[in-house]
Amino acid sequence: MAWEFEWLYALQDIHNPILDKIMVVVSTIGNAGIFWILVGLLLLIPKRYRKGGLQMLMAMALAFIVGNLILKNVIARERPCWIDPSVALLVASPSDYSFPSGHSMNGFAGAVSLLCIDRRLGIPAVVLAAVIAFSRLYLFVHFPTDVLVGTAIGIGAALLVNYLCWKKGLKRELWAL
Repeated sequence: MAWEFEWLYALQDIHNPILDKIMVVVSTIGNAGIFWILVGLLLLIPKRYRKGGLQMLMAMALAFIVGNLILKNVIARERPCWIDPSVALLVASPSDYSFPSGHSMNGFAGAVSLLCIDRRLGIPAVVLAAVIAFSRLYLFVHFPTDVLVGTAIGIGAALLVNYLCWKKGLKRELWAL
């Protein structure tokens, strides 16, 4: 854990008013996965993206179950801001456990799903997910391994759902939208 604090403290050294505002806004975009859920719901509207929207929502649901409902509660890792309260936070201190990062899971589950659906949509989404994940480190509310594992879970959920939907083929009724 010592190396993780070293990284987090190094990020504290690059703080400036402009970057602080950007990181707060970017992190807020990822709150509760609302942005990614809305994108998934919007994709359900046009017939061209309907299957992809459902795939995206299923990947985020899988990541939520694995990460937020199971791992966070089993591992119960304290957040860096709880361990070292001397660092001034730019956002409210989260009340749930730190490992894995929900922002990273949701962002990458949604973004990689979009990447599997349409590269033109997916590439900017992956960049946004990465910036949101980085913001959680910058804001001192997650450890690097929280973000790395959250990212891995999100990517894994998206790829698994993509594989099941397109390679193995889920029941036709699911896609008869």
